[in-house]
Amino acid sequence: MRNVTDLLVRYAAYHRDRRNIATHMVGIPMIVLALGVLLARPTVAMGGWLVAPSWVVLGMAAAWWLTRGSLVLGLAVSAGSAVLVLAGEAVGLAGTAAWLGWGLGLFILGWLIQFLGHYYEGRNPAFMDDFAGLLIGPMFVAAEALFAAGWLHGLQGEIERRAGPRFFRDLTVPAAR
Repeated sequence: MRNVTDLLVRYAAYHRDRRNIATHMVGIPMIVLALGVLLARPTVAMGGWLVAPSWVVLGMAAAWWLTRGSLVLGLAVSAGSAVLVLAGEAVGLAGTAAWLGWGLGLFILGWLIQFLGHYYEGRNPAFMDDFAGLLIGPMFVAAEALFAAGWLHGLQGEIERRAGPRFFRDLTVPAAR
């Protein structure tokens, strides 16, 4: 059970180029929204409620995020993801063409944006080395948003101390691996 600092430091080591961070701020929410769309079906009646697989997956992810040692960050990533899943559910319950078109389109576009960011970084995505990176990505986006809003200075400082500062990689020079 790694804590939020260790998880984000490891993830941030793959994400120091400012262009890569910017692409993740767009691509990761797009992928979460796409999952909300794609997992909006089928719904199952549970105690008078219709429950989609997206809410079950979100509940498990939120439980994980909330147990990493930062309640503020756990709540922020859970709430942000819930908004995206709710929006995705609205699209996912439309017709089949809209469900698949929007779901797959957003998913593919989100990943293309992610891989563009990693071109700038000169490194493979973090999940290639640690599958937990798929859960850490949304937490990283929430953390970056909170840092920009002036929150969690201690966490931000520790990430930069251990993973290094943000930069713009010179694309004419091969990336250090």
